[in-house]
Amino acid sequence: MTTLHSDTRLANDAMAVEQPAVGSRRATVACALGNALEMYDFTIYSFFAVVIAKNFFPAQSPVASLLMSLTAFGVGFLMRPVGAMVIGRLADRKGRKAALTLTILLMTLGTALIAFAPSYQQAGVYGTVMLVIGRLTQGFSAGGEIGTASVLLMESTTPRSRCASVSWQAASQGYAALVGAGIGLLLSSILSTPDLEDWGWRVPFLIGLLIGPVGLYIRRCMPETLEQPAPKRGPAVAKPDWRSVIDLRNTVLATGLMASATIGMYLFIFYMPSYLITTLHYPQRSAMAIACVAAACLAVISPIAGRYADRHRLRKKLLVWTVALPVISAWPAFWLLSHTTDLYAAMLIVALLVLPGCVGSGAFFAMIMEGFAKPQRALGTSVSYSFGVTLFGGFSPLIATWLTSALDDPLAPAFYLLAGGAISLVCLKLFPENTGRT
Repeated sequence: MTTLHSDTRLANDAMAVEQPAVGSRRATVACALGNALEMYDFTIYSFFAVVIAKNFFPAQSPVASLLMSLTAFGVGFLMRPVGAMVIGRLADRKGRKAALTLTILLMTLGTALIAFAPSYQQAGVYGTVMLVIGRLTQGFSAGGEIGTASVLLMESTTPRSRCASVSWQAASQGYAALVGAGIGLLLSSILSTPDLEDWGWRVPFLIGLLIGPVGLYIRRCMPETLEQPAPKRGPAVAKPDWRSVIDLRNTVLATGLMASATIGMYLFIFYMPSYLITTLHYPQRSAMAIACVAAACLAVISPIAGRYADRHRLRKKLLVWTVALPVISAWPAFWLLSHTTDLYAAMLIVALLVLPGCVGSGAFFAMIMEGFAKPQRALGTSVSYSFGVTLFGGFSPLIATWLTSALDDPLAPAFYLLAGGAISLVCLKLFPENTGRT
């Protein structure tokens, strides 16, 4: 009888591990849609950086104006670590759902400030300040969004399907970028240049205000994956030290891991339209079309590759190649881009640059989150992601533009990616691999 009960208990424990924690499909849809709405609002700025530069950062040269506009884009990333620490800690204490609802409200506020900010010609420096405050608010929100949403995606599914589930975080960013670039392509096709620069650039931000009601409704349908401990009676217990709140070593390594992935994403998807327009002198419409191709690769390939990684239980073996390939191919790809005027050839080159990052996205996020224990997971993931994006990705457009101008070399952005890839490979070697950690 004892043996029978033991076998039954073990079988039940195994089923508990294999079955999704709470409504996996519902959580995936809610997280992916909410994350896509947030990332659309945060990244649409990059697709209109050239136009925004003319409205809010007038300067003697177009390059100087664009540099100031890209600085404002990067400023939003300075608030990401702050948002990650505040909202990530909230997610580990009060629940994932409460934290993600807060990010929706903050992103709506930041987007509204940008959408209705008066131009420099209308209000002088006050309009520029309003724009920057909007970017700071968006950055604070995004800092807590991606890490917490990724954690909820992971905790809502079984260990055998983590990469596929988490890959929807990257895919949702791809869909957000695809919609943003698509709207940019449509507006640049139907509006004259004066109309686009006068009021047309505000349309994508006004569309983004839908994040408020739609996002709140979506987040209400999400399950909660953080089990709240029962309140303890008795004498007060001393507060835990920082080691029980965050795993510092793995946070630092995960931040370094972000270098290659985030530089690649922001160079190849979000900065690419500005690079093609200002450096290679592509028409606005062609640049937006190429950005659409890059975003579509991220949206479509990431979930497929995530399923493959789950089937073969891949983490580090896959990531070594997905980190190394962009580093190897960056210089030849930028050389080819600077020596072709064929739109379809440029689309193919950018798609090949984006491909390795798409293939490794699910395994990448799964491995990072498996490096943290559950009580530290949302904070550790949010902080490492936000610091990584801030240090390496957020200022990628600014650094790439400055390097290209300073060196007078259209291949200069490839050098920045080479440095990021070297950092990521070292951190990948040192980061622990805890495949299937519960």
